[in-house]
Parts: sequence; C-alpha cells; structure tokens
Amino acid sequence: MLPQGGSKAEHVRRLQSVTDAALAHLRLDDLLVALLERTREILEVDTSAILLLDEETNELVAHAALGIEEEVEQGVRIPVGGGFAGRIAAEKRPVILDDVDHAHVLNPILREKGIKSMLGVPLVVEGEVRGVFHVGSLVPRAFAEEEVELLQLVADRAALAIEHARLFEAERAARERIEHVQAVTDAALAHLEVNELLKVLLPRIRDILRTDTCAVLLLDRETNELVARAALGIEEEVGVRIPLGAGFAGRVAAEGRPMVIDVDVYPVYNPILREKQLKSMIGVPLLVRSVSLGVLHVGTLTHREFTRDEVELLQLVAARVAIAIERAWLHEELVQLDQLKLNFVAIASHELRTPATAVYGVLKTLSERGGELTEDLREELLRVGVEQGERLRRLLEELLDLSRLDARAIIVEPRPVVLKAALAEVVGGALPTTEFVELDIPDDLAAVVDPLVLERVVSNLITNAARYGSPPIRIAAQQRDRHLRIAVEDSGPGVPEELEGKLFDRFARGSGDAGHGLGLAIARAYAQAHGGDLVHDPRPGGARFELLIPQERNGLGKPG
Repeated sequence: MLPQGGSKAEHVRRLQSVTDAALAHLRLDDLLVALLERTREILEVDTSAILLLDEETNELVAHAALGIEEEVEQGVRIPVGGGFAGRIAAEKRPVILDDVDHAHVLNPILREKGIKSMLGVPLVVEGEVRGVFHVGSLVPRAFAEEEVELLQLVADRAALAIEHARLFEAERAARERIEHVQAVTDAALAHLEVNELLKVLLPRIRDILRTDTCAVLLLDRETNELVARAALGIEEEVGVRIPLGAGFAGRVAAEGRPMVIDVDVYPVYNPILREKQLKSMIGVPLLVRSVSLGVLHVGTLTHREFTRDEVELLQLVAARVAIAIERAWLHEELVQLDQLKLNFVAIASHELRTPATAVYGVLKTLSERGGELTEDLREELLRVGVEQGERLRRLLEELLDLSRLDARAIIVEPRPVVLKAALAEVVGGALPTTEFVELDIPDDLAAVVDPLVLERVVSNLITNAARYGSPPIRIAAQQRDRHLRIAVEDSGPGVPEELEGKLFDRFARGSGDAGHGLGLAIARAYAQAHGGDLVHDPRPGGARFELLIPQERNGLGKPG
C-alpha cells in the first residue's frame, strides 16, 4: 500500500528510483530484473512479471518474473486479447482482478501459485504496445487508484528503457553478426584447399552458433548424393552418403531452403544423428548462383528453439562457405589442369621423339650412305622407317583426337544403324583377319549411334584384345535400360594388376607395352562425348569392356 502521509513526495521519490534502475542497465535481462525488484518493493506485492510482445505470433511471452518464475521457465505465451494479460495488451489500458479465483485467466500458473488479486498495465511506446507489466498479491487486495497510476508511470518509464535496451542489443547483435561473418570470410580467404578450409571453418561456425555439432556435406553430382566431407561432434558422419531429397540434409539440398528440426520426431535418414543423441538441428543449403553445392548443418544435444536471427546468421555464414568451397574447387581444378598439361607435354614430347628420331635416322643413313649399303640392309632400313613413320602417324592422330575431344570440337551426329553390319565393318577395318572374332548380335538389332564414335571405340577395343589378349574375341550387343550396350571381351590373361584403376589414364600402359597408352583414354572420351561411357568389367578370364550409349524411346531395336 502507498504511504498515506506525504504520499506525493514519496510517490515521486519511488518513481525516480525505478527510473534510475531503468537507466542503469543496457542489457535487457539485467534491466527487467532490476525493474521487477524495485516495483515489488514499491507496491509491496508478492509477484511481478513482464511479458513482451512477439510481433510475429502476436503473443505475449513471459521474459522475467519474481514470485512466479515458472512463467519464464515454462515459456508461457498469451495471445493478445486472451485472458488477463492479453486483454491489457489488446485494450491498451490497466486491468484489475480483485478475485483471481473467479476471473478469466489463461495462465494456470497464476492460480497454482495462489495469487488472489492482480493489477496489470500495458507497456506502450509511441502508441504501440510492447508488452504487459503485472503484479499480484497472495492475499485479497483492492488496488487503489494511486497504485494503478504509479504502476502505469513505472510501466511508461520501463517501456522506454526496454525499447532502448532492445535497440542496443539489436545493434550489438548486428555488430556481432558482422564480426562472425567476417571471421568466416577471413578463414575462407586464407585457404585454397577444401579439406584444410573445412578444418578451419567448422570450429568457428560451431562457436558462433554455440552448438555441439557442425558438419558440411557436399553434393556428388555423378551419384546425386550428399557426401559428408567434414564434421565436428559427429565425426562418424564423415563419408556418409545421403541421397538428394532423402531425410533432413537431402531435403535441405533438394529444396534449397533452411530447415529447423526436432531430431526425435523428424524422419532423419542418417541413424548417426539419433545415435549421437542430437535433439535440435538447423540445416542450410550451400548455394552459389542458386545452385546447391551441398549442406551445412549444426545441432545441439539439448532441445533448443533456434531463432530466426540464428537461422539467418547460419545462412549468411553458409553463403560465404559456399563461395569459398567453389573457389577452392576452381583452384584445385586449375592446379590439376596445369599439372596435366605439364605431364601431357612432357610425355607427348617423349613419345614423339622415339619414332621421329628413328625415321630421321633412317632417312639420314639412306641419304648419306645409301650407295654403300647392301640391298638387304636398304630394305630393312626402309621397313623400319615405314614402321616408325606409321607409329608416328598414329600417335599424331591420337593426339589430334585428344585435342579435339578436350576442346569439345567433335560433333556427334547419331543416326540409325543396323548394328551387326556396322560392327562387322569396324572389325574388318581394324584386323587383318576376322576368323577369331565372334559377333553375338541379333541380325535385326538397330540403334541410334554416331558411326565415327562406334568405329573409334570398338576398333580400339578389338585392337587391344588382339594385341594383349587371346582368341576368341567376342562382341555382344543389346539394348537395356535405355542404353545400347556393346561388350568386347577376349580370352587372354586380363588386365595387368599394375594397370587396374588407371586403365583410362592418358599414357598409362603396362610393362613391356609398345603402345602409347592413349587408346583407351580416347575411346572413353568419345563415349562420353556421345553422352555415354566406357567401363572395364573386371571378370576373371580375359579382359572385358562395355560401351554404353544412351538411347531414346524411338522404337528401334529389340529390348535386350
């Protein structure tokens, strides 16, 4: 109760004490606690609480309380217009409940705590409601007009102080956000290798969001899967593959938008998330020019309601991370290309030098000493010269093929062909005799394929089979799964162990191989230029390769 004697002076003094408390704090939490304590003392009440308006949901949220701390602990929310506090906010005027037991209140805590009488006033700034300030008594009490006036004056000062503190915190949060993003940007600019980049970035991101885990998954475009490349707190996830669109990360990448989930109820694809007992997670896509490179996600081991600001901060961080990853990839590709060019020039020069030197030596000898040589020796030198000249011609042709393929200067022109007749012609042009070649192809099987690609790939395969394998050489073809599949296999010893895994590398060849090591690289490049592929099928007993060329549903051929 307000003192009766000297009430005006006491009124002003106490009001000033609340104003001093309000101005002494810039942090919102400290400010609210100070306001509640001073107000409870001034009005000699048992409880006091401040609820602030959540403009997104139009609800009042308990932010601080004395005597009814459960309001804050339980995150009580009251719709504007509903119950006691909601009515104050909606009507922008004080409300007194002389008898709480028989009044309409939405918050059950008020009755559970045994509060009998309540007084509440709106927190208003420039005509806009920012929240509600209410006090209560554990014994019945009739709040006087002077007490209502004093609480409203306190609320007016408190509203301004709260607005000031909120603006200060918003400015500080914005400054911290810029500092956080800058920290990520600095790390991103300092590293050009992807693994090293992620190793530095993940701890920073986890610290910025104050989470327990952080992971980056990058998209493997060949398999359309997300592959976990780096993780903190869930290191077991590294190497895990998530199909695009599946589970949590797959959906974030597929839809290109952030997601916040409760792990206990969301159908996650990766069981490690539950095994590690994660409770709440945010995932955001790694986007560069609206193209998803992967997903960045963070998680906590306790349930947490991530705010919109936290989601936006992670999106800002992800945008920097995505640019850094793309930059690192481009750098790595440039390094690889430079190395490939250096290797290619060095090896090509070496390969060209041998036949060129041989041809030059033959011509030089014939030119300077031709009259002194016997007929047999002249014929042998000519034979060697022609043989090395043919080798030089083939090598130059292969290098030219590779140059055109690398520059995408090969124009693929598919057209309908009867496959058995086309392949018989390829075999006849590649081998001096076809008696050891079996064509296991239906007479009426037709396909849509570029004849040049067919010739370049199949002739290379049967030449290799004849040179390194043993007869018979079998060529089979069928149409299956919307692809033309042509298999070439021999009955020899198969691919040498030292070549496994690098069969299609340029200049890769086994010990004692007199070839240039370009044939299979060129054959695969032609297949890929046609939208298909050339693969090695590692079966026991001979080498087997399969050419795959996509076929549209055009009614040609018979299903295999």
